[in-house]
Amino acid sequence: MSVSDEKKKMLTGKLYRPEDYALTDERRRAGEFIYEYNNTRQHEREKRRSLLEELLGSVGIKTEVMPPFYCDYGYNIHMQDKVYLNFGCVILDCNTVRIGSNVQAGSYVQIYTAYHPIDPNIRLERKELAAPITIEDNVWIGGGAIICPGVTIGANTTIGAGSVVTRDIPADVVAVGNPCHVIKRVNKEK
Repeated sequence: MSVSDEKKKMLTGKLYRPEDYALTDERRRAGEFIYEYNNTRQHEREKRRSLLEELLGSVGIKTEVMPPFYCDYGYNIHMQDKVYLNFGCVILDCNTVRIGSNVQAGSYVQIYTAYHPIDPNIRLERKELAAPITIEDNVWIGGGAIICPGVTIGANTTIGAGSVVTRDIPADVVAVGNPCHVIKRVNKEK
């Protein structure tokens, strides 16, 4: 199996081997950027921006990611304009993570595209899976929330602090809990 085949499997949601040397090398590269990013000083905003532009797949204007920040690859993360990720955000980007404009995330939000098979025999083979995540425009994610693989969060939605989002959440709602569920619709007429 060629190196590119493992990456292709990872990005298409098929079982793949994360120990693949090319994937390992890409994680190592991202780790170097992350180390440098996490050791910048508050006044080094231009340096932070430059590092994000090199690391991430795309990053919009007025986007700010507070260190420490952690990710697997970086190139699978696409942030639009005016995104704000507070301290301690973790994005396991083994598949695509799309974050819309005006998205805000509290401290220690975790966004996981990666997951493991439930069959223990397949786990013993050290294979993993990954599913894309989409966070649409104008979403607020409270601190400590966990966004699970394959989830889409609709525009204008608020996710309560500490929630575990295991399935899609529609637009224009407030959703909380574990598992995260809708508790009310947002009144758009105001």
